[in-house]
Amino acid sequence: MKDPYHPNKGPFLRDLVSGDRIIGYYVLRSKQLEPFRDPSRGNFLTLVLSDRSGQLIARVWENAEMAYEDVLEGEIIKLDGETESYLERTQIRILRLRPADPNEYDMRDMLPSSERDPEEMLGELKTFIETIQDQHLSALVNSFFEDDDFLSLFIQAPAARRVHHAYLHGLIEHTLEILVLAQTTLQIYPQINPDLLYAGILLHDIGKVREYSWELDINYTNEGRLLGHVVMANEMITDALKSLPEFPEDLSLRLRHMLLSHHGRYEWGSPRRPKTLEAIALHHLENTSAQLNRFNSLLSNRQPDKDWTEYDRLLRRQLYGSSEDELSIEESSQLS
Repeated sequence: MKDPYHPNKGPFLRDLVSGDRIIGYYVLRSKQLEPFRDPSRGNFLTLVLSDRSGQLIARVWENAEMAYEDVLEGEIIKLDGETESYLERTQIRILRLRPADPNEYDMRDMLPSSERDPEEMLGELKTFIETIQDQHLSALVNSFFEDDDFLSLFIQAPAARRVHHAYLHGLIEHTLEILVLAQTTLQIYPQINPDLLYAGILLHDIGKVREYSWELDINYTNEGRLLGHVVMANEMITDALKSLPEFPEDLSLRLRHMLLSHHGRYEWGSPRRPKTLEAIALHHLENTSAQLNRFNSLLSNRQPDKDWTEYDRLLRRQLYGSSEDELSIEESSQLS
């Protein structure tokens, strides 16, 4: 984990172990009053905290109602407490807490972010854009990526709220990964139209700049909840094509089909299933990037002394990562 941007941030949640004394700043994601088993003791307060390293449960055992009223969900709080172990998991026992002042923290410490430099990724992305030779596809792609407002959002946006690349700059990282994977695919299957595949990759998730908000937490916008990024991307493409009257109708259909089918299955939220070479390639390349990122994230965040991750409800399994394998990888990187 990189050093905090603000000197008073306090320890990152991922680094805490039982027995630590802690003073620090965190996002309050949720709070809930819960009754003690002994009704005479009243309630205790359970909070879910987060920073850019992850999430952790915290509890207030005394004066819980007062603490509940003192802080709001979605704001940054300062807490004083200590860590303890409960059911073999670390949690924080809060002694004091209050809302943080804006000058006491740096938002870059609060939201997870890509480990890659966003400007470096943008440079690589533009290289792929420049390879598109079809004048119509090039004009359409550039109508988005030469728009400063859109580009700023595209660089900042996460690719998802929870599942994969769920961090700042995740969308551009995810898109770039698919483009790199596509290079090898095009060598193996020259029948695929490279310009159409690259354009589809670059544009397939553009609706996510409107689907998500990412101020204090990554969350859905109202538009995102009601429409979703697949529908919004199709709308954005359709609107952009109005300014390109000579854009071939068949090319428009094939491109928009890629966007509408990239989830692959109806049960995965795809309005259509892939019916062209470029569409099926996009679906599987996109899924490869998403799944590998999810697996890697789960394995990276497992307990340091554990080979297995916690059970993942979405994947419906635990994942295995041998600590010996990771040591071998680290040693190899040091030798290279």
